Amino acid sequence: MRLPSRHRRHAVLAGLVTLVTAAALSVAATAPAAAADTWTEVGSDRADPLTESQGLASVEVPAGSPNRYTGIGTIPFGLTLRGWNHVGDPDASYNGYYIEPYQADSGNAKMYRVQAPGGAWSEYVHTLSPGEALNNSFDTISPNGSWMVSGEWGTMNRLLVFPTPGVNPSTSPSANLPQASSINLDHAVRDVQGCDFVTSTQLLCASDDPEGSLFGITKPLLQIDLSAETGTSDVTGHVTALRQLPLRSSCSGGFEAEGIDYDRRTGTLRVIVVSPGFCVLTDSKTYRFTRS
Repeated sequence: MRLPSRHRRHAVLAGLVTLVTAAALSVAATAPAAAADTWTEVGSDRADPLTESQGLASVEVPAGSPNRYTGIGTIPFGLTLRGWNHVGDPDASYNGYYIEPYQADSGNAKMYRVQAPGGAWSEYVHTLSPGEALNNSFDTISPNGSWMVSGEWGTMNRLLVFPTPGVNPSTSPSANLPQASSINLDHAVRDVQGCDFVTSTQLLCASDDPEGSLFGITKPLLQIDLSAETGTSDVTGHVTALRQLPLRSSCSGGFEAEGIDYDRRTGTLRVIVVSPGFCVLTDSKTYRFTRS
């Protein structure tokens, strides 16, 4: 995510939480492809502004695991001291590896924090490639577990592909995590906050686009259909805007679309939308969708 905007959001969150504690404690410009799915809202849950405002992931291993969330309140203090002060939208592999994406205010690297099925944590640092943005908005792991897709902030025509840290045998916490390839998009996207694999060749993504000039709607839910599975070779991605994400709040102002998760076990899609102003504390939501 764009650092100044993100940190303004964090400053507002921190200030509002302090005040509360002190007081009481559209039709898309590109028509949807014929094969595009329709996702219908079926419910919502309040999203806590400190611990559920950045991203979310369903975890399959071990069985019965609760959903995982990220927010400014979930960043370990030790990571903050070392400069990793922003966490994005995480994901979990089908065999139980959980990965959180981190970024810092400056520098030439981004970091992925990995928890193995046994509970041990490790860190994998990626040194930026030429022209790569510092922002580390999300990660999502391919169904076969070997490859991880990650994204940059701003208006982009690509997504980045890495060997999955901790899962792909080519990776090591003691070595740089290299970029393996790219997903080259046939339509520009803006401010993608999260993506998740639905199949080995299809992603759903949440865009925080505030302008609406790319697809005719702001805050779109995007579908990206890949020409082939991700790996060491570049693939292309066909982008379709499916719908606008829900923008409902007791407050007026700018909403922020955040992380996304698709749970293959139930077919449920979930997307976090953070409310504007003071209502970030009261009616930010994780919206639930099913395919029809």
